[in-house]
Amino acid sequence: MSGVNEFEMAQKQFDHVAGLLNLDPQIAEVLRWPLREFTFRIPVRMDDGTLRVFTGFRVQHNDARGPNKGGLRFHPAETLDTVRGLAMWMTWKCAVATSPWEAARAASSWTRQRFPPTRKNACAAGG
Repeated sequence: MSGVNEFEMAQKQFDHVAGLLNLDPQIAEVLRWPLREFTFRIPVRMDDGTLRVFTGFRVQHNDARGPNKGGLRFHPAETLDTVRGLAMWMTWKCAVATSPWEAARAASSWTRQRFPPTRKNACAAGG
């Protein structure tokens, strides 16, 4: 997207803070990586009859504190590393806010503004 790798940035930030906290290295290794990652393809029939396939990602960074939550973003240049970084930052946000939820994030590689209203909901719903 912008030449910045959000996941590498989030990991560097985490490593710095883990050092300041003297966090156990084994715990740090668990928290440094996403728990689950999903990559999927969404075929969408367009209004003109053509079939377009879009890529989507869902990353669940950690579920130690409770069920996963997180937003969905749409951008044509979305990457798995962007979603990894956003999910990792959501973990820290939930922990600092003492939320009963844990962190996840999802994204799709298409821009909703380029599509007619009849296709926006179809793609967001998975078809």
